[in-house]
Amino acid sequence: MATRGIYQLQKLSIVYCEHGGSSRAVRSFISSGRIVDWAERHPFINIEVQSRNGNHPFIKGEYLTGKFKQVGVKNEDTEFLYKTMDMLKNSSGRKIKKLGNPVVTQTPSIQGVWTPFLDLRETDDDAESNIEFVE
Repeated sequence: MATRGIYQLQKLSIVYCEHGGSSRAVRSFISSGRIVDWAERHPFINIEVQSRNGNHPFIKGEYLTGKFKQVGVKNEDTEFLYKTMDMLKNSSGRKIKKLGNPVVTQTPSIQGVWTPFLDLRETDDDAESNIEFVE
């Protein structure tokens, strides 16, 4: 995500195992050259591919703020890899926090608070009142 025209994602690290079955899609993604195509479309991101045998694959994004996000991609397909890399590219790297409290007012609603006893259709006084129900 760009904040004031500056993309926040600085570095994208793809870590995988050369032998493990959970890294099969990551290995095919790298060997087919699709990682190079994605890197050419996003020249502002440094991409690092690292082999770490004996561990499940993950993609790690490092941001300008010094924070990082890590997403596990074990046993996932290449479409999920694209979505994950785009998600990391489009996020700011900041923590998600709650924006505010519920609205509190000093003046209650003019209409009042609804209760189940306000259903006027079940009253016996319909003949005496001037209320018409239109359906």
